[in-house]
Amino acid sequence: MKYIVLSDIHGSLKTFNELLKIAEKEKIDKFVLLGDVLYHGPRNPLPEGYNPKELAAHMNDLKLDIVAVRGNCDAEVDQMVLDYEILINDRIVRINNKNMAMSHGHHKNEDVLPEGDYDIFAYGHTHLPVLKKENDLIILNPGSLSLPKQNNPKSFAVIDDNGIEIRKLEDNSVISSLVY
Repeated sequence: MKYIVLSDIHGSLKTFNELLKIAEKEKIDKFVLLGDVLYHGPRNPLPEGYNPKELAAHMNDLKLDIVAVRGNCDAEVDQMVLDYEILINDRIVRINNKNMAMSHGHHKNEDVLPEGDYDIFAYGHTHLPVLKKENDLIILNPGSLSLPKQNNPKSFAVIDDNGIEIRKLEDNSVISSLVY
């Protein structure tokens, strides 16, 4: 199966629609959301194409296969308009014969790893792309789909049977990759 891992959409319908074009070409099976879906948060500027109400309706209409965790900007009111569960803080999911721990990153991150048995730790929150292997653990942060920081491009990750790639939203080019 092929997965897109993304974080920190922050209500940008524009960037999410750009990602959907890539997902269609790539024949993506499932979306993994690492939090901060609808709201931009009090510390962030409004992202380009900010329209959380339409984004929520669009995501629901698409009937995408989504697994998600809660970000620091996600609230109970967001859950009321979304058809998939976003209020779980941490979870472990099975992806292509690997266990992946998911967290937004504001509580669990590279410094404070979640408990459990997993091969990949995926988190967001920092808006900075990271892909590395430390000991036997793969650490992934796909960056931000709408509000990247430190001059990074808008980015997301793709996981398939061979490994993981972080890609630029602008042109779907590979920023970094790791083979299992």
